[in-house]
Amino acid sequence: MLCSVLKPRNCYRLLAACLLLGSHVHAQTGKSFLLQSASAAPRIDGIIDPVWSEADSVADFEQQAPFYGQPPTERTVVRLLATPEALYGLVVCYHIKAPMQNIAGVHDQANGDGISIMLDTFNDDQTAYKFGVTSSGVQFDSRLIDDGRNIDNSWDGVWFAGTEVHPWGYIVEMEIPFKSIRYNGELSEWGLDVDRWIASTNEDLYWCKYEQSQSQRISRFGRLILNGARPVVKGLNLEVYPVALARVEHLGGSKYKGEPEAGIDIFYNPSEKLTFQLTGNPDFAQIEADPYEFNISRYETYFSERRPFFTAGNEIFMASGKERNSGFYQPLELFYSRRIGRSLGGGVLVPLNVGAKTFGRLGSWEYGGFVARTGQVDSEAGGESLHEPSAVFTSARVKKHIMENSAIGLLYVGKHTPGHVEGVLDIDGAFRSSSFQLAYQLARSINNGKGDFGGSAGFRMFTDDYGILVRTRVIGKEFDVDEVGFVPWRGTANMTALAGPRWYFKEGAVSSIFQYSGFFVYYEDADLYTDWGGILGLNMQFRSNWGFEVTLSGGGSKDAGKKYTAYEFDWNVWLNVSPRWYCSAWGGYARTYNFLRDYLSYYTWVGSEAGWNVLSTLDIGTSYNMHVEGKPDGGVEEITYNARPYVSLTPVNNLNLRVYVDNLFLKSTDQVEHMIFGFLFSYNFLPKSWIYLALNDIQERLPAVDAAVQPGQAVRRLQSTDRVGVFKVKYLYYL
Repeated sequence: MLCSVLKPRNCYRLLAACLLLGSHVHAQTGKSFLLQSASAAPRIDGIIDPVWSEADSVADFEQQAPFYGQPPTERTVVRLLATPEALYGLVVCYHIKAPMQNIAGVHDQANGDGISIMLDTFNDDQTAYKFGVTSSGVQFDSRLIDDGRNIDNSWDGVWFAGTEVHPWGYIVEMEIPFKSIRYNGELSEWGLDVDRWIASTNEDLYWCKYEQSQSQRISRFGRLILNGARPVVKGLNLEVYPVALARVEHLGGSKYKGEPEAGIDIFYNPSEKLTFQLTGNPDFAQIEADPYEFNISRYETYFSERRPFFTAGNEIFMASGKERNSGFYQPLELFYSRRIGRSLGGGVLVPLNVGAKTFGRLGSWEYGGFVARTGQVDSEAGGESLHEPSAVFTSARVKKHIMENSAIGLLYVGKHTPGHVEGVLDIDGAFRSSSFQLAYQLARSINNGKGDFGGSAGFRMFTDDYGILVRTRVIGKEFDVDEVGFVPWRGTANMTALAGPRWYFKEGAVSSIFQYSGFFVYYEDADLYTDWGGILGLNMQFRSNWGFEVTLSGGGSKDAGKKYTAYEFDWNVWLNVSPRWYCSAWGGYARTYNFLRDYLSYYTWVGSEAGWNVLSTLDIGTSYNMHVEGKPDGGVEEITYNARPYVSLTPVNNLNLRVYVDNLFLKSTDQVEHMIFGFLFSYNFLPKSWIYLALNDIQERLPAVDAAVQPGQAVRRLQSTDRVGVFKVKYLYYL
């Protein structure tokens, strides 16, 4: 897996990148679908109404996997109709055996059979909406971006679906209101594709044909000919979400503090190309506590954003070239929303008063804006005075599509406090051709007129015969964006290059092989030294939906004034051979510098993740990690164990109960030192309307008084340091 703890300290994780992020072709597949106007809107219940006889149909699907280019084992028929207000879809999925049905919460794609319809509503070959439905009726949606290289799962649309299961297969009906999506109303055609997956045979079927080395690309979509059935948006196109929130916090002993709150979220689409989002007194709390992350580097740990206001529509503020399912090249994250409303320690959070977003399209231009205001905080924690002045966070983004399927953009992010401005200005883009993508980024930090430069670039080329990957990153010593972004590697420069042959097999157990080799160099100003080394790896994927990757790297390094030979061995295995369960495991061994202990030694790790659909309504699973820190003399300094088991019960679609435990066990104390207990009840009773009940209890092992022990004997017990319960109701008024 090349999860390097050498100086690059980033997961190469070629996995899907090497096998899926391949060549790009601008020409469409040549397939087209004539959209007919419906004489009446069909009822969305999974029962075929007579009006569907007015629609054209397509059934010419083929396998993307496991046998590329081969006919499907089951027949699929798709029909589409439109009224001025909505697009309607009917998908008839024939199946010799009964389809696998799993119940799941909304947006939680259950393991089982299902379909999805994808629409490029701007016909720009770069972005598309994806609407998916499983055979059991679970709905999920997202936005594909960067020609399908990335996906925005935070997008949440208002649309409707119905399913009906029969002995011979199942039926899916969908209604997508035009006022729920953005589009170019002047176009006479959109991009279109349809996907179906069959759990029992691991088949992934598409209407459009893609290269085996690239997987799905929006630029290869077929054409949906609107044929006079163009959308007409009526009404205010206004979504209003009143939010009621009750928060109860444990103060210690038998004392609790209740905090009832109310807020409002507003989405307004004045046109089919423009969206405004406004929030007042928002609930920015995330439902689950951050998982434990082991870190022996000199840099801070990164945590993903989970708060809905920030995740919705955030793709407009992302730099070009980011790779889905791959960490090989990642542009600098200059807008790290976790800095807004952050924790100051001791349970003190910076309050957020108001926030707003806007994003839209104008011809070949995309644009977006963001503003949020935080309140002043004066508090004490751990005997220290805490002060955070009131601040205004802003961001502005413009991006232009050029050269058919390339892009160039500008981004500004800033934090404004009285008499002080900190932020960053960025220019970035991506050039794409039939066989490669070159992404680049150049940024300048701002600190009351002072600052420095930082930048990154990534190149990838994949064909059916070979692959090439190159990335580089240079960060100036004074490039400080800590108030708005996540770029902790100041005063560094690195480059990694990999290349090698790849083989695809039409028959047999092995689906593909990719063998790669290359080099890395990494300079850190803290050591005034350039690390260097070589890389050798092998990735194999099997037709039964499992695979493995092994990587060996090594070279010269220097840390804390010590020069040494660094090396690392990584392995990774993933198994999805059954729709009922999945499993992955990884591990490695490295000789590296431990900044947590401040010495040079070995470090080894093993991890795994597994899940099992015990019943169609019940999932269980866990993740597990073991980290072994060595001593300079070869002994063991510490072994850290971290497990996160969970149980998820979904008695009916869109209603879920989830319990999880995140615990940290140290070999040196032979005790659990840290534990998080979480419970979440969530019910999506109407589109975008939710009821939540969340409980989180964080416990730490701290000094305690115990009358049963001898005087003076030290006692440490698990004690609750943060216990919070939240009840939240969110209701959509759709005008």
